[in-house]
Amino acid sequence: MFCSKCGKDNPCDSKFCKGCGGPLTQVENSSPCCCGAKKPAALLISGAVLLLAIGGIAFAMMKKPAGQQQMAAAVGVSDQATQPAAQKKPLTSKVILLISEQNIEGPQRCWWASEVDLSTTEASLAQKIMQAGYEILEPSQLRGVVNTSPAFRLVGISENDSVRLGNLSKAQYVVIGKAVASAGGNVPQSSMRSCFANVTAKLIRVKDGKVVAYLDASGNSVHMDVITGGREALSNAGAVLADKIVASLNTETGKQ
Repeated sequence: MFCSKCGKDNPCDSKFCKGCGGPLTQVENSSPCCCGAKKPAALLISGAVLLLAIGGIAFAMMKKPAGQQQMAAAVGVSDQATQPAAQKKPLTSKVILLISEQNIEGPQRCWWASEVDLSTTEASLAQKIMQAGYEILEPSQLRGVVNTSPAFRLVGISENDSVRLGNLSKAQYVVIGKAVASAGGNVPQSSMRSCFANVTAKLIRVKDGKVVAYLDASGNSVHMDVITGGREALSNAGAVLADKIVASLNTETGKQ
């Protein structure tokens, strides 16, 4: 505030001039001041409105991502609600093949007698049954079980023994049966021989010893060597029988 007498600049709240000591009038007190005195009420109101506006903008900016997050969370919950519950993968059923096999001009053999590998018929069966999603227990996997049970050392195995073997090896199903190949006559105007094979089998459920299916199949082949022809006929018969076994297993296990 400037003094009207000497022109001295005084603080806004001064009542007397520091230059001449004269009193400062009311008019002088209302003159413009640049020393940080109280601001007019209109200016204060404008500042408050501005602060409120800035605060509102900041709140809106903060609120928007939260809303988006809540919306995303809601969508996530909805997506999970619509998704089907994860189903546990069913355990693979284990199957033992006990097919006594006799080829043309060959001795009768069983699945375990002196061989480690599966017989011709069993190998043909195993291939298709495994492709259908079942596990085949081969002789090499059951060597310890067989060695502890001399009763299994038979060409033809009984239903009771097969169930006992299935329990010892923790299998769910056992297939027991017989496969026999025979030679026919010569093919007209050829040195080739006709060969035939027949397979009969039972599918047994180990847990209760029940026969769930009686199955049979046949196959044929033509070859110059009857032993090779008989093996081919046995393999063909095994493939046909395998389809029937798989169908029965699927029905038993509810597998599509």
